[in-house]
Amino acid sequence: MILKRLAATIEDRKSADPDTSWTAKLLSEGPEKCAEKFGEEAIEAIVEAVKGDRPKLACEAADVLYHLLVMLAARDVTLDDVLAELDRRHGTSGIAEKASRTD
Repeated sequence: MILKRLAATIEDRKSADPDTSWTAKLLSEGPEKCAEKFGEEAIEAIVEAVKGDRPKLACEAADVLYHLLVMLAARDVTLDDVLAELDRRHGTSGIAEKASRTD
């Protein structure tokens, strides 16, 4: 699965040189910067979704997924953590799941 390969690459880049790796550069700037970059990419994806430009939306969605994984890595949350949460929720109505949250 490409997302698992990408997550592993991001994890490897934690120890890379920020001068030669965009991922290492983002991670070196801290979790807040990673979150900011994720937000920027999410907005760009929203814009393309509203415009209806499918190829550009696909590109922006790829950026969103990459930056989401970087943001998670910055806080030591793994893709497996996220997948386990999705698996836990599988088969549960979104309405019921949201109502069950305590926060």
